Amino acid sequence: MRRAAPPPQPKMAALKHRRTALERVEKFISEVYFTDCNLRGRLFGDRCPAASLSCFQTPRRIPYDEAVRQEFTPAKVGDSFGPTWETCWFKVELSIPPTWAGREVHFVWESDGEGMVWRDAQPVQGLTKEGEKTSYILTSSLKETEPHSMTLYVELACNGLFGAGKGSMIAPPDPDRRFTLTKAELVIFNRDVYELLVDLEILLDMAQLLGEENQRSFQALYTANQMVNVCDVSDPSTFPAARDLAAAIFSQRNGESQHTIHAVGHCHIDSAWLWPYEETIRKCARSWVTVVRLMECNPELTFACSQAQQFEWVRSWYPGLYAQIQDFVAKGRFIPVGGTWVEMDGNLPSGESMVRQFLQGQRFFQEQFGQICSEFWLPDTFGYSAQLPQLMRGCGIRRFLTQKLSWNLVNTFPHHTFFWEGIDGSRVLTHFPPGNSYEMHGRVEEMLKTVKNNKDKGRVNHSAFLFGFGDGGGGPTQKMLDRMKRMSDTDGLPRVQISTPDRLFSVLEKESSQLCTWVGELFLELHNGTYTTQAQIKKGNRECERILHDVEVLSALALARSSTFQYPTSELQRLWRLLLLNQFHDVLPGSCIQLVVEDALRYYAGEQGVWMGEHWVLAGGAPEVSTLDCQALWVRPVQEDGSITMENGVIAVCLDSMGRLTSLHLVGSERESVPEGCYANQFALFDDVPLYWDAWDVMDYHLETRKPVTTLLKPLEISLAGGLRGSASFSLQIGKSSTLTQEIILDATCPYLRFLTQVEWKEAHKFLKVEFPLLVRSTNATYEIQFGHLQRPTHWNTSWDWARFEVWAHKWLDLSEHGFGVALLNDCKYGASAHRNVLSLSLLRAPKSPDATADMGHHQFTYAVMPHRGSFQDAGVIQCAYNLNFPLHPVPASSAQCPEAWSSFSVSSPAVVLETVKQAEDSPGAMVVRLYEAHGSTVVAWLRTSLPVQEATLCDLLERPVAGGCLPLEQRGIRLSFTPFRVLSLLLVLRRMVTQPPPWAASSSV
Repeated sequence: MRRAAPPPQPKMAALKHRRTALERVEKFISEVYFTDCNLRGRLFGDRCPAASLSCFQTPRRIPYDEAVRQEFTPAKVGDSFGPTWETCWFKVELSIPPTWAGREVHFVWESDGEGMVWRDAQPVQGLTKEGEKTSYILTSSLKETEPHSMTLYVELACNGLFGAGKGSMIAPPDPDRRFTLTKAELVIFNRDVYELLVDLEILLDMAQLLGEENQRSFQALYTANQMVNVCDVSDPSTFPAARDLAAAIFSQRNGESQHTIHAVGHCHIDSAWLWPYEETIRKCARSWVTVVRLMECNPELTFACSQAQQFEWVRSWYPGLYAQIQDFVAKGRFIPVGGTWVEMDGNLPSGESMVRQFLQGQRFFQEQFGQICSEFWLPDTFGYSAQLPQLMRGCGIRRFLTQKLSWNLVNTFPHHTFFWEGIDGSRVLTHFPPGNSYEMHGRVEEMLKTVKNNKDKGRVNHSAFLFGFGDGGGGPTQKMLDRMKRMSDTDGLPRVQISTPDRLFSVLEKESSQLCTWVGELFLELHNGTYTTQAQIKKGNRECERILHDVEVLSALALARSSTFQYPTSELQRLWRLLLLNQFHDVLPGSCIQLVVEDALRYYAGEQGVWMGEHWVLAGGAPEVSTLDCQALWVRPVQEDGSITMENGVIAVCLDSMGRLTSLHLVGSERESVPEGCYANQFALFDDVPLYWDAWDVMDYHLETRKPVTTLLKPLEISLAGGLRGSASFSLQIGKSSTLTQEIILDATCPYLRFLTQVEWKEAHKFLKVEFPLLVRSTNATYEIQFGHLQRPTHWNTSWDWARFEVWAHKWLDLSEHGFGVALLNDCKYGASAHRNVLSLSLLRAPKSPDATADMGHHQFTYAVMPHRGSFQDAGVIQCAYNLNFPLHPVPASSAQCPEAWSSFSVSSPAVVLETVKQAEDSPGAMVVRLYEAHGSTVVAWLRTSLPVQEATLCDLLERPVAGGCLPLEQRGIRLSFTPFRVLSLLLVLRRMVTQPPPWAASSSV
C-alpha cells in the first residue's frame, strides 16, 4: 500500500540576528571588504587606459587658449607634479572601444590636486577627489553615431580642496608638496549597480539610525537583507526585483504632521583662505560648471550661490560658463543670494563698509540678473553685529540665514528660527539650519539630526538643509540628489523636498506668529582672536575706509562747486570693491595663509596710493588751537623717581619711568581716574595657545598666564617740553625678543592723551594687551559698533557673560558711572575687554597657523585715554574718536591759498553724525548724504548746507527714493527725525554752479 506523500513543509522564516543582518548588508556594499564578490565590486565594468597622455607645467594660472599652444611632453599615471601652487595642463587623447556600444562610459581621473576638464575649448567638469567628483560622463549610452575618439584637456591645480597644509588642514602650506596622478582611464559605469547601492545605503542607515525601538528600523533592515538574498551580483536580471523591494519601503508615505526639510544645493567657497584669491577664481569655475552639469540631468535641482565678487570673477574669466549660469538664473534654479559683494566679516567692517557690501552686491545682481536678493546669506562668519538688521532692511532684505553660532564653545544658542532685532529696533526673520552645517551630503543621519536639533518645535515645522561640499568648493553631487529622491516622502523620515530659500522663508513667515525675538548682537563664543590677528590687515582696512571716505567727500564737494570737475566714479568703484573683497571673513579677521596676507596688503597699498594728502584739506578732525592756548600746555621736568607730569588746561597726567599712568584727572577736578597703587597704560603679555584654531581663537585660560611687562630698555624722557604739544617717550622689552617704543603725547586743549606706539614683534604664541585700571564702577561697559554702540557686562555672573571675556569694538570703548567716566580710543584696533574696573585693548597676537609669519615685524598704532565728566555722549567721546581716526590733512602754503571760512554741511544736534557724502550711483547731478543717531536718543536735527540743493528726498541704502520721502527745504535747513541709532540717507539733487572750484579741489585728481 502506497503511503500518501507528506504535505509540503511551510517555508520557514529565517531568524535574523540584528547585528549579523546589519553587518551582512554593510559588507555587501563595502568599498573595502569582499569587493571580489559583493555589489560594490560590480560598480565599474571594463576599463581602458587613455590612448595618449601628455602635459606641461607652469607657475602661472593661464587661460585655456594660452595653455593649448604650449609644448606638451609625455606623462603617465603614477607621475607626481608640483610644487604647491603650480599648474599642470594635461592633454588626454581617448579612444572608446567599439565593443562598449550601448554602455555608459565615464572618463575617470583621480589625483590629489583639483582638476578641471576642458572639452571643445569650454570647461565642462570639475574633478576633485576630496569632493567625490572623479569622473566625467562621456555618454550615458554609447551610440555608433557618437564620437569614439576625442581629445580632452585637464587643468590640474597643485593644491587640494583645502590648500596644501603641511601635516594638518590649517597648517601653513607645504611649499614643496607633490601631487600624484593615480588614475586616467575610460570605464564602463554600471548604472543599475549604482542605483541598488544607493537603495541599500539608505535602508542600512534607516536600520541603524532609527533605533531598535522603532518598527521602521526593522522593516528597513529586513528589506535590505531580503534584497541581498534576491540579488545575484553576477546576474543583472536579478536587480529589478531587488529594487522593487526597496521601492516598496520608500513609497510608504509620511503623515501630514511630519517635519519638512527644504533642501537647497550649495557650495560655500571662501573667497580666500588656505589658498590665494587667484585660486578661488578657478574653484568657482570648477564648482559651478559641475552644478550646471547636474542641472542638465536633474531638472529639480536648485542651487543657492552668494558673493557678487565670485560671479564677477566667473563673468570675466569664464564667459561661456557664465552665459549658462545666467540662463539657469533666469529659470529660477541657480539662485543668487546674500546681496553682498563678498561674505564679509560681521564684526569689523565699518557701518559704511557694510552699506557698500550691500550696495555693490545688490546693484551687481540687479544689473546682471534683473533681481536683487531678498535674504542675507552669511553662514560662516564669526559673529554678527547688532546693527545688521537695520542695514539689511535698508537694502531690501528682511530675511537672514546663518549657522555659525552652532560653533559656540560655551552656550548653546536657544533658537533656530526667530526674529532678530537690532539696536535700532529693526527686525529680520532669521533661520539657522538645525543640522548646524552648510555642507550636508543628503544622508539619513543628517535628516534625523535636523529634526532632532530643531529648537523651535511647535513654532515652525520647516527648516533648511544646505547640501554640497563647501569651504574649498566642490558643491553638490549626483549621489546627494539620489539619496534625497528616495527620502522625499518616506515614512519614518522627515519629508524632504528640493526647494529654494524664498520658498522656505515664505513658509516660515506664515508660521511666524509664535516665534521668539533675540535682541542685540549674535555673538560667536569662539574665534575671538580674529579681532586682533594680522594687525597690518586691520590697520590697512581702517586706513582705507578713511581714505575712501575722504576722497568721496572731497570729490562730491568739488563736483558741487565746479561744473568741470570729473567725479572719479569708476576708480572709486574699483577701490571700494578691493576694500570690500579684503573684508571677506577669512581675510580681514586674519585667518588666512601668508599669500593672502600679501595680496591684501598689496591691495591696501594701491588704495593708499590714490590719496593726495599734499593737495587736499578736509575741515574738522582735530581741535582748533589759538595762540592763547599754547600757554596752557606744560610738561614738568623729570622728577627724582623718573616721573613726568603733563597738563594742558583740560587734563593732567603723571607718568612713571615706564610710561605708566599713576594719575589721570580733569583739571579743576579732584576726581582721579587711576586707583591708588595701580598703573594705567600697563602692558601685559599672555600665553596664547588655543585648542586648535590658532589664528582664530583666544581661550579663556590665557587670562591665567598674565605677565606684566616691566623690563625697561629706556626710561621715560621728555621729547617735547610744551607749547602746542608736549610728549615723553620710553622703551620696553617684551618677552624674549620684542621691543616696544612709545611716545605719550598731550596736545594743547585736547581732551585725551595719545599713545603713539611702535613695536618690533618677534614672539610666538603670545598675546600683548594694554590695560587701564580705572577708579570707575559700572556693571556695563559701552563699545562702539557700526553706526552706534552697545553695552556688554563687566562681570561674569553667567556663562553668557564670561564667554565674552574678549570682545570687539571699533573706534572707542567707555566705562562710566553717573557723572564721570573714562574712554579708550584707537586708530586701528578691534579686540578689547572690560572686566570689573579694567579696560583692556588687545594689541598683537603671534599665531603660527595658517600663516607662520603672522604679525611678525614692525607695527605702529595709536590709542588714547579720555577722562570725562558726565556721560560719554555729552563729553564728546564719539567726536573725539572720529578726530583721532580722521586727522586734518594740511595743505602746503605754496599750493593753495587759504580760503574764507566755508562750511558745506552742519548738523544742529551733537547726537547726529554726518557719516558719508558721495555722488549718487544713478544720478551724476545728485549726491547722497548719510547720517545716523549716535547717542541712543530720539531727536530732531536740522541739516544745513551751503550747496545749491534744489530737492531733498529720503532714500534707502540702495539709494532708491522712499515713498513719501520728499523733504521740504526750509530756512533752517532740512528737518530730520531720528530714533535711537537710526540711519538716514538723503538724496540731494543739485543745481550745477559754474564757478571756480575751491582751492582744495582745484588740484585734486584720483
